[in-house]
Amino acid sequence: MLLRWAEATRAKVHLAAESLGNLLVETFHYLSLFAIGAVTAWAGLVAFLGMVEKGSISVDDILLLFIYLELGAMVGIYFKTNHMPVRFLIYVAITALTRLLISDVSHHHRPDMGVVYISGAILLLAVAILVVRFASSRFPAVAPSSRHPQRRDADAETLD
Repeated sequence: MLLRWAEATRAKVHLAAESLGNLLVETFHYLSLFAIGAVTAWAGLVAFLGMVEKGSISVDDILLLFIYLELGAMVGIYFKTNHMPVRFLIYVAITALTRLLISDVSHHHRPDMGVVYISGAILLLAVAILVVRFASSRFPAVAPSSRHPQRRDADAETLD
């Protein structure tokens, strides 16, 4: 009798601790997403206002805005689906390398091996996107019973 009571009490304590832990983790998760989204939007706005104040916009500036756009899209997709598409991280990396390449060539006016290395890295990342897209269509992720609806393409390749 005492053993049954102890086991039932242990199960209730375990359930309460698990519920409280899940609440705290999800609260931190959503607060962090809001913070990252807000910081990304703020940085994009500051960059845009700096471009307006400067009076001219370069290709570097436009690519910087695309980086902010991709980061915002990543936050939005992660917020909605609780999955991080790897593809978006690769897009950000490609955009950042493209921005570096354009900036380097436009400021130094002399191509060197650095241009070849950056171009090779961009090509490698493009191939990685191709591999991820192929793998996600060929081997779709099976979502465990979760409270989030399963989405086909954006969720197929995730970090979870």
